[in-house]
Amino acid sequence: MLSDRVKKGLEKAPHRSLFRALGFTDGELERPLIGVVNSFNEIIPGHIHLRDISDAVKAGVRMAGGVPVEFPTIGICDGIAMNHRGMKYSLASRELIADSVEVMVEAHAFDGLVLVTACDKIVPGMLMAAARLNIPSIMISGGPMLAGRFQGRNVSLNSVFVGVGQVKAGAMTPEELAELEEVACPGCGSCAGMFTANSMNCLTEALGIALPGNGTIPAVSAARRRLAKLSGMRAVEMVKEQLTPSRIFTPAAIGNALTVDMALGCSTNTILHLTAIADEAGVELDLRGVNEISARTPNLCRLDPAGPFHLQDLDEAGGIPAVLNVLGEAGLVDGEALTVTGRTIKESVSGRAVRRPEVIRSTKDPHSPTGGLAILFGNLAPEGAVVKQAAVAPEMLTHRGPARVFESEEEAVAAIMNGAFERGDVLVIRYEGPRGGPGMQEMLTATATLAGLGRDRDVALLTDGRFSGATRGASIGHVSPEAAAKGPIAALQNGDLIEIDIPGRRLEVLLDEKEINARLASLPQWRPKISHGYLGRYATMVSSASKGAVFAKADTEHGSK
Repeated sequence: MLSDRVKKGLEKAPHRSLFRALGFTDGELERPLIGVVNSFNEIIPGHIHLRDISDAVKAGVRMAGGVPVEFPTIGICDGIAMNHRGMKYSLASRELIADSVEVMVEAHAFDGLVLVTACDKIVPGMLMAAARLNIPSIMISGGPMLAGRFQGRNVSLNSVFVGVGQVKAGAMTPEELAELEEVACPGCGSCAGMFTANSMNCLTEALGIALPGNGTIPAVSAARRRLAKLSGMRAVEMVKEQLTPSRIFTPAAIGNALTVDMALGCSTNTILHLTAIADEAGVELDLRGVNEISARTPNLCRLDPAGPFHLQDLDEAGGIPAVLNVLGEAGLVDGEALTVTGRTIKESVSGRAVRRPEVIRSTKDPHSPTGGLAILFGNLAPEGAVVKQAAVAPEMLTHRGPARVFESEEEAVAAIMNGAFERGDVLVIRYEGPRGGPGMQEMLTATATLAGLGRDRDVALLTDGRFSGATRGASIGHVSPEAAAKGPIAALQNGDLIEIDIPGRRLEVLLDEKEINARLASLPQWRPKISHGYLGRYATMVSSASKGAVFAKADTEHGSK
């Protein structure tokens, strides 16, 4: 066992004395040492109950003959961080999370890991660490929040963001918004729609790194606690089997995750995170290949914000096992990919039926014949840009309009709130990329306000930053290279005609290459908005969004020598 390096031998007597200070017995020192990484804190609704989940995990570890040792990592609530300086830290926190897990595991020689998580950057950060460390690892999330109820319909956090725009448009009263605010988030769990947190938790099942049910069983359910116990038990068994992430995070697993991503219509942020996880696992993920997967994968589910259903509906419909089974029967996923169960995907989901066909459609009657996400390329995005096409109104799938350029999210939101734009405009928000932001902050306020104003069907948004998984409309993010790296988006001027062709996977500005290059050459040298603290270091180290916004390696353009 790996933990023998801190437990066995004469020279480890001092180490054992420290374990004894923790209360360890001789018998416990003979058993596998399982790290339980708990991202509990008291600021994220998706994490507020994780002590409960962690306790269940530790019970499972003990039941299987292991010794659980809990340690923490940080987590940011994207909703609370939204639309102020705090959002710059959200994506940047992913690298800190991965690094902190690596540091704890390497320093203390754990035999295996259970990753207890729930939200946004915490899930991919932990998965990056698992791939990097390559010791037996399993993930258990805290589960999704139940939808709230407002005026006879199910609602979520996104409903409140949209409500702000509805009040501005006169479609909702301030009193109604206050009532909605009270009921939209009824308790613990990751926010109820197919936003980034739930997207990533669902994809852990497709990746094979979590047990069936991890993505959809509600946070408040006793079934979630049972799943946590089973995950703890399975971690001990995986140590004995030496079932490591390198056997799970294969090209087939990444392909399966992307396929489920397309079928569900997940958050655009999944492309950032799957690219980063693949990078840690040594698997190449070509963004043009994402379009190939999207082209052959039908969109089977429309969950909030793309449709009326929430994660509890998906769970009732059969969850990710049912989705995988439907896709498997159509030959769209690799059923031989290995999972933490010790069985293949095909074996793990065999017989899982769809119980609510209105939630999970068949491949013969999909919402659309192609997947929920699309990667656009062109002279505005040579390295790609991402759009959640499943949440775009049909009339906006192709669009040509004049650019209205903003140098920050704050500037753009002020203009949207004041109605300072015209029908058909393409609102461009730049210098919000990984380096330029820094931190590539989510911009849900901008997109949700437009939706609340009823303008998501006649105005497009374009950014080198990113949008929330709760976004709907023609909102195109991750434009790469970013403005701070003198990508073509930095050359745009008000009035330039931009052409969006989502079915054709194109994003173009109607300028010739000579004009674009001349404008870029005339720009002053970019200077970071923040040059101190962690964000200052992050801005100098982070790579392009097209590469997952990971820290650049030593031999790449932004890395140190």
